[in-house]
Amino acid sequence: MEIDNIKETRNIIEDVVNGSIADELGIDPGDILVSINGSRVKDVIDYKYLISDDTLLLEIQKQDGELWEFEIEKDYNEDLGIIFTNPLIDKAKSCKNKCMFCFIDQLPPNMRDTLYFKDDDSRLSFLQGNFITLTNMSDEEIDRIIKYRLSPINVSVHTTNPELRIKMLKNKNAGKVYEILKRFHKANLEVNCQVVLVPGVNDGSELENTIKDLAALSSSVKSVAVVPVGITKYRQNLEKVEPFNKESANKVIDCINLMQEKYLYEIGSRFVFASDEFYCLSGIELPSYEAYEGFPQYENGVGLMKSFEYEIKDALNKLPKTLSLNKKVIVATGTLAYNYMREIVSLVKEKFDNLDITVVPIENNFFGKTITVAGLVTGNDLVSQLKGYTEVDCVLIPKSMLKRDQNIFLDNMLLDEAIEILGIDIKPCDVEGGKFVEVFRLGVN
Repeated sequence: MEIDNIKETRNIIEDVVNGSIADELGIDPGDILVSINGSRVKDVIDYKYLISDDTLLLEIQKQDGELWEFEIEKDYNEDLGIIFTNPLIDKAKSCKNKCMFCFIDQLPPNMRDTLYFKDDDSRLSFLQGNFITLTNMSDEEIDRIIKYRLSPINVSVHTTNPELRIKMLKNKNAGKVYEILKRFHKANLEVNCQVVLVPGVNDGSELENTIKDLAALSSSVKSVAVVPVGITKYRQNLEKVEPFNKESANKVIDCINLMQEKYLYEIGSRFVFASDEFYCLSGIELPSYEAYEGFPQYENGVGLMKSFEYEIKDALNKLPKTLSLNKKVIVATGTLAYNYMREIVSLVKEKFDNLDITVVPIENNFFGKTITVAGLVTGNDLVSQLKGYTEVDCVLIPKSMLKRDQNIFLDNMLLDEAIEILGIDIKPCDVEGGKFVEVFRLGVN
């Protein structure tokens, strides 16, 4: 996940929610939060902890330098309505690992600076769902997580074998992860884990042992996602790592299926889930909607396709029997999801007369053809591979192709540039079935 404002450390207020306590007090954007109940605010975790009281003494520095004090009585845990310039109110902690599979180490030069920042910050795990390795944390920082009850927290485990984890992460502190997880378990903190799987390294019996260890903490470790290593063409001077193929992906799914049966019987949950990429690579049918148990690792690409399919069918069932839409539309996606999106599109076309939809898989020349997910398709690849299409009313792309909250692709091409080059409207869509169907119901305008 990209982190903006990573260098800003002061408690600068960017905005105030209308009608909030801060708004009623006259706190303004540009003001600085100095202290709460006499305590300096180190970061957003301090802030959340300190404002949980029902009586507060707030010290604010106005833009002219004058200090104002506010005595506040509020409901317990009621928010003040303050939005900070930097969500962390502190500089984000960078990763100190040299992981053999690190995606950022495989990026080409001359991309946005924020894309090269490796975060490994427990606060971002709590606030934004980022996965962290726990390798750069002191005992005091772990105690702070427990004290402030930062939960849920997302941990990149990869393996519970201490020696192997040190080798994979190239960090002498990497072997302590299971001991830290046991401390979280003792404190009843909720944890979700992920395993980035590397063929011939942490798969097979190593994966089985890792899941067995994590399942022993299942009252706190709620789920484990297993995702395949991503490999770009920019691996010069990096350790040799092989990508997954159909055969090796099949073996992973077979292994996970056996473990799911075991843990469903033993702890009442399937517990470990393979990402959608493994199913696409293997050609094996996705599990049922219910098998994802509420989609605890949706943001990690686990069950996203099945959830999207379910939402599509639900939204289509709510439409009149047939609608007419005389449009020619392209749905652009990564090569991984091509067959899946063709099935989705066939469902949509059944509900709309005269609707022509073509699914176009965009090969990733920018990162290399081993990168197949839609979220890593660049503007130049999109434009170059759609240039031959004519008389198209609209191109639909997933919003994940663009920077969060900005219409810019990973290669810095603006969405408006791509539209101008193609001469076709490009519409970013949420990866949510109801909203996808709504685009067609409204006429793809």
